[in-house]
Amino acid sequence: MAAKLQKVKHDYSQDIDAQRGIEFQFWSKKLGTLGILTCEILELEFADLIATDKLVDKITVFEDERSVRLIESLESLNVPRLNRIKEMNAFVSASDCRFEVLIQVLQLALHNSKRTLQQGLQEAARAFEPHVDALMLGYGLCGNALEKPAELLSDVGVPIFIPMDKDHPVDDCIGLLIGGRERYYGEQCKVAGTFFMIPGWTYHWRRMFEREFGNLTPTMAKRLFEHYDRSLLIQTPIMCLEEMRRNTEAFNEMFGFRTDVCEGSMTILKKTWDSVKAHLI
Repeated sequence: MAAKLQKVKHDYSQDIDAQRGIEFQFWSKKLGTLGILTCEILELEFADLIATDKLVDKITVFEDERSVRLIESLESLNVPRLNRIKEMNAFVSASDCRFEVLIQVLQLALHNSKRTLQQGLQEAARAFEPHVDALMLGYGLCGNALEKPAELLSDVGVPIFIPMDKDHPVDDCIGLLIGGRERYYGEQCKVAGTFFMIPGWTYHWRRMFEREFGNLTPTMAKRLFEHYDRSLLIQTPIMCLEEMRRNTEAFNEMFGFRTDVCEGSMTILKKTWDSVKAHLI
């Protein structure tokens, strides 16, 4: 009996050693460099993804006025080896890193038109291509600008990953964080006049009145939202509900909206992140 126990114990320890060997290979493997292009609305979500992934050894942020809040968030999360560059040719991949991230926050005003967004993404992706092994987009269909992302970015010689809702890209940043098209449509059916507020929009909503974003005046906005009834706060772990309420208080007062709340999700974004890593491995 003792011999059998000893034999079982011996075999089990061999299995553990083998598993440790697999884990060591995984953790020591050079995965490569992931490029991320996103707009300001999703800056906090990407900061969280990067900061909570233990495989990320180094983060380089393209530093300009649009990346200020992303950098502040990364610093508050105590990420290791946070670097800043002001021009793309200053980026140097670190040979001692298993997995590093190069991220640029693109201007919100690119959403002014379908073609403007397409051109902005094409230019940024081409600039990233020589420096990364894969590219992840913090965008959805966004007015069908990315209806055919593979075709739009066909001359970019690295794999492109975009958040997917089943068999199609998510509709936009709202669809991404509300959990997909079905939930998005469901809330619109409940209240047709709904202004959706994810964490980033609660902070940046005043940008809609900037000239670069479309030069929408408060008077024009009131006419546009005349038949709207509510703002719907889509809560995720990225921002507490109290902060979202504070951020939208002036917005609701301006338009006479009530506030409703629904639970959001980071699942689609995290699945995309995991798909990129699986490809690099």
